[in-house]
Order: sequence, then structure tokens, then C-alpha cells
Amino acid sequence: MTFLLTSSGISNATINDALVDLLGKPISDSTALIVPTGIYPFPGGADRAHQAICGNARSPFAELGWKALGVLELTALPSIQEDSWIPALREADVLYVWGGNVLYLAYWMRQSGVAALLPTLDRLVYVGCSAGSIVATPYNFDVASNLHWVPEGHEMAVGADRALGLVDFALAVHLDHEDFEDSSTDNVAAWAARVPVPTYAIDDQSAVRVVNGAIDVVSEGRWALFTP
Repeated sequence: MTFLLTSSGISNATINDALVDLLGKPISDSTALIVPTGIYPFPGGADRAHQAICGNARSPFAELGWKALGVLELTALPSIQEDSWIPALREADVLYVWGGNVLYLAYWMRQSGVAALLPTLDRLVYVGCSAGSIVATPYNFDVASNLHWVPEGHEMAVGADRALGLVDFALAVHLDHEDFEDSSTDNVAAWAARVPVPTYAIDDQSAVRVVNGAIDVVSEGRWALFTP
């Protein structure tokens, strides 16, 4: 499995070219599944999920011209037969994990069985957007804000500072964006100093690419690397 971890989807030509390179073929010849689950804890989540699926979100993906695009709703998977969804995931070229609440997303990635299945999917390109990118890392940069949306006493609050660990670095997104105060360079640096792995911080015009364990950043904007 390869990774393209973005802050705001396929937001420019450089990130688009990186995606096509990972696919090894045009987007028009490729199939994708989109995971909207992470957005539901927030007010208006259902409408925002619809925007992402229909290609009306500010994070470009669904509108890129895929050969086929399906929806993988994590909360539904535990209640249906695996034969109804695992073949679709195995056959997809891309899994696009959209943004929202990292904690909620990590919980349902585990509960659904997708988290355990992902490391076996060698040909899959995992594309993350915002929370969908952070959830692939070992640590949850958004833990403080995420906890505000956890129902009282719910088990998902246990180990809230940890994510799935599919890659071996931490990630902060929306670097220095005016709408995300926690993502200022100073705040990211302070948080990065407390985790034992390197932390990449990317703005909405940047992405981290991982191929066979090799990491690089593709960007038309700003990014930074903080070492522990």
C-alpha cells in the first residue's frame, strides 16, 4: 500500500500528478472508494458528507473524473457480510479517507475491520484528507478538539491520543490556516516535541507521499518537518 496524505484533497496540479504517478495510469481508468464517516460528529455532518461524495466540497476528489467511484460507509460494515464489501475494497485502486474527527474515524476504522485489512492491500493507494490523513499515523494531533465530540462515557475516548499507525511519522494538517488555530507553526512545534516520531506539518497545498517506506513531500505551498 502506498500513501498520499493531504491536508485538503487533490488541491493542485502537483498533488494531482503525484496521485497519477502512484496509480500508474490515468484517473479516468481508475476506481476509487470514498470514506465520508469522519465528518458525522460535527454539526451539519450529513450535508458535508453529501458534498464530499458529490464533489461539492472544498477538498477536490470526487469530481476528478474516476472510472468508478463508490462509498464505503464504515459504520455500516459491522452489520453486513464481509463478502458484500471486502471484494470492492480489494479491487479499488484508491481508498479516499475524508476528513472530520480523527478519533471517531479511528474508532470506526477499527470496528469495521478496515484498519486490520489495509496492511494486506499491496496495490491500494490510500489517499487521506485532513483527519483521513492523520488517522493513518501513530498519534492524533487533533485529540484535544476531538474529545469535545465524544459522548460521555463512550469507549472511544480510551487511548484518544493514538491513531492507526499505518505509517511511522506524525502529521499536522492545515498549517497556519486562519480557520485552524491549533495548526499554527508554534502550536505544531510544541506538540511535535512531545511525540517520539518525526512530525510533518503541511498546509492545504501540500501532501506527504509514502512509497515502500520512502517519504517525501509534494507541495505548491508550505510545509515543515519537526524531529523528536
